[in-house]
Amino acid sequence: MEQIDVAIIGGGVTGLASALAIAQRGLTVCVLEKHPRPGLETSTHNSGVIHGGIYYPAGTLKSKLCIDGRPLLYEFCATHKVPHEKCGKLIVATDDSEIPRLEKLFQTGVANGVDGLTMVDRAFISRREPNIRAVAGIFSPETGIVEPEALVNALRRAAEAEGAIFLPGTTLSGADTGSDGIELRTERETILAATVVNAAGLYADDVSKMLGGDDFTIYPVRGEYAELIPSKRSLVNALVYPLPHAAGHGLGVHVTRSTGGNIWFGPSVKYQDAKGDYESDRLPVEDFAEAARQLLPMLTVADLRLSGSGIRPKLHPASESFADFMIRRDTQNPRVIHAAGIESPGLTSCMAVGIFTAGLVP
Repeated sequence: MEQIDVAIIGGGVTGLASALAIAQRGLTVCVLEKHPRPGLETSTHNSGVIHGGIYYPAGTLKSKLCIDGRPLLYEFCATHKVPHEKCGKLIVATDDSEIPRLEKLFQTGVANGVDGLTMVDRAFISRREPNIRAVAGIFSPETGIVEPEALVNALRRAAEAEGAIFLPGTTLSGADTGSDGIELRTERETILAATVVNAAGLYADDVSKMLGGDDFTIYPVRGEYAELIPSKRSLVNALVYPLPHAAGHGLGVHVTRSTGGNIWFGPSVKYQDAKGDYESDRLPVEDFAEAARQLLPMLTVADLRLSGSGIRPKLHPASESFADFMIRRDTQNPRVIHAAGIESPGLTSCMAVGIFTAGLVP
């Protein structure tokens, strides 16, 4: 039986950044990933935005780890040559009735300590984004974009350089906790780990049950995207967001630019039962066109085509509006540490999440 200090279940950005931080402490660590490559689920099925930290309630892990993690992520990307850009973001009010909500959001961002936020007028918006319809906005100069797949691969290489072991195509099939640790059974071997980090994303609730841990529920929420056809990409220069949905389930259908130059609209918000269903009953492109025209009135259906989709691992049902990241020791099995419910701003926060998680390891 292989013995190790820490086993991490899940090879997305949360698991890999945790592996890096834990290995840097001098502990032995392995990452179990059921897929043949890392980061094939939520980590690479997203907008690739490096968030400023405007939206999240002050004092929450989402707020703290986003603001702490953003400069760490920029530094990591620069050091490891991960494609990224600090391009800035506008959050806009499309008519005067939205200005009070915009001002409230600005105060939330200031209270959270987000760097460089400014309230801007229509003239400022027109200079940056001449095709966007807006009467006022918030400009966040620290917001940016990153190539998620390149980030995942760089995190894996960095963790392995520190001695972490990555085990692709390795599914956890069972576990038993004893006096010496937790025996993790896979189809190839049994691993005895003193501590197990549950970074299993959409399947973190299932893994917790397997480890004899706390009972909680991950709610899979699909977000779909459309994209501008290549000849229309010049309509948008960077990132433009509407005000967040009042219900709190998303940030609205926003406009993002990828590091490769694609312009995406999305994501939508759809609670569903299946954790791996990215494609059934996709929204028609007409739905995106209607939402996109709130920001870009000149858009037609012919300017858009359907793009990818992703699934967020939410910790709250549709009837609630917010749940924080769950990064803590399990109450039933003290050898288990959860890094669960890591949805947006999880990509931005990943380096800080890894450090926070590593700090919980004995």
